[in-house]
Amino acid sequence: MAWFRNLNKLSPSKPPLRSTNPHPFLPSTTPFTFLLSHFSSQPISDASASAEALSRPPGLGPTASGEKPRVVVLGSGWAGCRLMKGLDTSIYDVACVSPRNHMVFTPLLASTCVGTLEFRSVAEPIGRIQPSISREPGSYFFLANCTSVNTDEHSVQCETVTDGSNTLEPWRFKLSYDKLIIALGSQPLTFGIHGVKEHAIFLREVYHAQEIRRKLLLNLMLSDVPGISVEEKRRLLHCVVVGGGPTGVEFSGELSDFIIKDVTQRYSHVKDYIQVTLIEANEILSSFDDRLRHYATKQLTKSGVQLVRGIVKDVKPQSIILNDGSEVPYGLLVWSTGVGPSPFVNSLEVPKSPGGRIGIDEWLRVPAVEDVFAIGDCSGFLESTGKQVLPALAQVAERQGKYLAALLNKIGKEGGGRAGSGKNLELGDPFVYKHLGSMATIGRYKALVDLRQSKVRSKGDIHGRVPQLVRLAFGLSNTCHKLEEPILRGGELGNNFHLWTRYKQNIELDVSTQHLASSYYCHRSELFFKTNLLLINLCVDLK
Repeated sequence: MAWFRNLNKLSPSKPPLRSTNPHPFLPSTTPFTFLLSHFSSQPISDASASAEALSRPPGLGPTASGEKPRVVVLGSGWAGCRLMKGLDTSIYDVACVSPRNHMVFTPLLASTCVGTLEFRSVAEPIGRIQPSISREPGSYFFLANCTSVNTDEHSVQCETVTDGSNTLEPWRFKLSYDKLIIALGSQPLTFGIHGVKEHAIFLREVYHAQEIRRKLLLNLMLSDVPGISVEEKRRLLHCVVVGGGPTGVEFSGELSDFIIKDVTQRYSHVKDYIQVTLIEANEILSSFDDRLRHYATKQLTKSGVQLVRGIVKDVKPQSIILNDGSEVPYGLLVWSTGVGPSPFVNSLEVPKSPGGRIGIDEWLRVPAVEDVFAIGDCSGFLESTGKQVLPALAQVAERQGKYLAALLNKIGKEGGGRAGSGKNLELGDPFVYKHLGSMATIGRYKALVDLRQSKVRSKGDIHGRVPQLVRLAFGLSNTCHKLEEPILRGGELGNNFHLWTRYKQNIELDVSTQHLASSYYCHRSELFFKTNLLLINLCVDLK
């Protein structure tokens, strides 16, 4: 991290590169108080000043006139990372505060649970998304949570993330900002159902996918131990997915593929006991066209997924209770029933949009305060704007991040980058969201693409193998670009690399999708097919 690297360059006789202190540090400064001085805008010159510094949180003070304005970004999800990627670092310094030092490519997270992809393939380090955080002395990444915001002082209070044990104590510090971007995303909804947080696994982060894989493999091995009853084997190998949205459906499809392709070969002794059940209160994929829902239902049932309509009322350590009183035993429980605002967002004393999100205007500003913007799942248009609250989708968050980066660059070039200096600037066109379609995979070479602009039934939907290509090709925007090195060594890959780069700058979601897919459909090799699908993630840049 940039701040850690810079600390190594400091010595008692040499002032830090980033200090706004006009006086050099005294040689008598102890290493600990010297460390504090690097993160404080005030000098530590004697014992009393040192004691005073220890009594208040250190941090990064307001930027001086000779320094670049500082943009503080809270969060490292789709919105925050897209913003940082597009921000002009010749105008701004960037400070990102997040408990996660990487961005997760959530559309492919389900594939990592069963080994279709490795975890490193869906995680992109923040330093690669915005290189200035790793290179520039004025930009930082802090592994921490924001605990409070002081809009009057233009500062945020933060607390470092610990290792979950007693070996590390949280460290509190303060960051001053010129512009604050709240991009904290959302958290899974549990609807207050007892036992969900204790016994279910969500699917939002890489460590969730790691826990699912660990639990799944552990149950497979335990079920093969001599002496385990048939009833216990069925419970251990019963994978229950609650929530019939895209995440739940995609994970169910991945599990069914894993059973068909891997369990039957590697765990043949218990292959007849494993079962996948998808529980949904209404119909699965309710936001998709009814024809696509029918196709998804048919394909999931065909692959062995049992679809159950019901509402979970209670979650026990080894079973769940439905609204009809029936009890469903499980060995693995994955919870995917939607998202809502985090406790921190709820605690902010700002106007809220419907659903409890941070209220924003047409330019993604928080109207009640100055120099504060909110983007992504944590934000929503205020009713006074006359706009509907946008869905909590990666597509929405990515577009908002891209728009806000361009807006901040414009403000900075016109001299409005400093705190309180952009009041009278012309902001230009407000943010307008255009929905490009919804996508979901439902198993091996099977996916859905709904290109409708509204709920009205139209011909803008595709299902089958072509959408599987479109799903991977266009789901990945210019936020992520990493590909596994072993895949890059594929024999036929090098000869076909030039074909995919041709599409990088001018391809669109609703144009020539079948033409693009035809290049892949002729190759029958499964390895080559998957390799090329992943390669599109590297080459296609959604504009």
